[in-house]
Amino acid sequence: MHTKKDAKEEVRAEKDAYDTVSYPSFPYPDTHPDRLAVMAILHGLAPAPVDRCRVLEIACNEGANLIPMGYAIPGSKFVGFDLARLPIERGQTRIRELALTNVRLFESDLLDVGSELGQFDYIIAHGLYAWVPEPVRDRLLALCRELLTSHGVAFVSYNALPGGHLRKMIREMMLCHVQRIEDPEEKVTGGLAFLRFIVEARAPGDAFRLLIEEQLKQMQKRSPEAIYHDELSAIHHPLHFSEFVEHARGHGLQYLSESVLPPPTDPRFRSDLQPALESAAGDDIIAQEQVLDFVRMRMYRETLLCRAECKVCHDIPAEAFSKLFFASQATTSPGQAPGAQIFTLPGGIRMESSHAGTITLMEQLANAWPCALSFAEIESTLVASGLAGAGAVNGEGATLLMRLAVAKMIELHAWRAPVAPQISVRPRASASARQEACTRAHATTLLHTTLRLEDPIVRSFLRLLDGTRDRDTLFGALKTEFPAMPREQLEQGIEPSLKLLHRAGLLEA
Repeated sequence: MHTKKDAKEEVRAEKDAYDTVSYPSFPYPDTHPDRLAVMAILHGLAPAPVDRCRVLEIACNEGANLIPMGYAIPGSKFVGFDLARLPIERGQTRIRELALTNVRLFESDLLDVGSELGQFDYIIAHGLYAWVPEPVRDRLLALCRELLTSHGVAFVSYNALPGGHLRKMIREMMLCHVQRIEDPEEKVTGGLAFLRFIVEARAPGDAFRLLIEEQLKQMQKRSPEAIYHDELSAIHHPLHFSEFVEHARGHGLQYLSESVLPPPTDPRFRSDLQPALESAAGDDIIAQEQVLDFVRMRMYRETLLCRAECKVCHDIPAEAFSKLFFASQATTSPGQAPGAQIFTLPGGIRMESSHAGTITLMEQLANAWPCALSFAEIESTLVASGLAGAGAVNGEGATLLMRLAVAKMIELHAWRAPVAPQISVRPRASASARQEACTRAHATTLLHTTLRLEDPIVRSFLRLLDGTRDRDTLFGALKTEFPAMPREQLEQGIEPSLKLLHRAGLLEA
């Protein structure tokens, strides 16, 4: 059994590893207080308003997740800490450059912090629980209980079983092969090469070959630094969902939900599985989720926790929707049937509908994108379709909105991001995104998503959008920076680039 002294020694080793090899740092949309507040509202809680809340991120790295939140929500307070010194210093530099007064990052060990931090409405612990020793896992959940406000929400992600068995098997094979290699880059290269060797050594179509091939394909999409800290870390502790919930209960916390609604393909929605599910788990939501995880072969979870004394409603009440905002980035086109419309998301997901109320609602939200609309702004549409009345959604309306949300055709929000409703004469991109574009090939949007900036011209164009330049001035600046580019090509690219950045949610109101 791990002692606190053992844990301290392991934590120091991890600190050195993260200072030596930087872990890639990105925004994680599922951790945003807006997302957490939505799930809390849907399950009967009264969470703090997103624009006036306190957020803590444990193991915040260099703040790439927390800093854009602080920039976009100036009325809220954000605190983050990490055991590695160098990432914290990079984040602090970035905060100073942006002149943010509502974000604080500091270096600390999780075992050394406590009530002096104050109370928080939202606590984030992403990518931590499964990679730390037992005393640190205990302290993480104890700290969540200690610091959460009465209706606060904690986000904890972790590697789950049974799917995690596969990742554990692959990790053990890699570690066995590279155990004598010290250099981090050589360690990762050697581990991946060994997996490729195993794949080639097995017959085509072999079940184990296919499993390892798929895992190898996924790993090759990630950076070597991420593989070094994830697959080749000293500690790896996947567990069953029911075990995690029991651990949380031991610290005065309870299961609220996952950070996102299950997709339409989730076995929870399969009517043929319902009798077996009820037979195995009854009406126990924890037992149901555990059985479903066996069906899903789930290997990762993003679980939301709240205080044990909170009254959680797992049957989402219709009135919850009247407290939310709604958005859709779908585009519209005529459907096959007379009067039907097709709604298409950027990833290619399509929905065709002939229902007049659905069409009107979807068109209203699509026309408003990237802005979200309040219930009051869509209420007349819902009332006219018989989906709402007396200031609230009825049962039919709640079912429709939930189905659209599960299908990802609409987004549910508890807060309006400060995005521009249209492109202005002198467009201004967020200063946080412009700062990122100076050193990275991506930028965080005001919607807390990531936009890739692989085109150097678009990347430079984003940096120029400080609200002082009109189209002519923007063209002149681009021509100076890219003198070899044809004039027409630069001129013709301005409006499409502005539309891209606007729809991505990078332009400020």
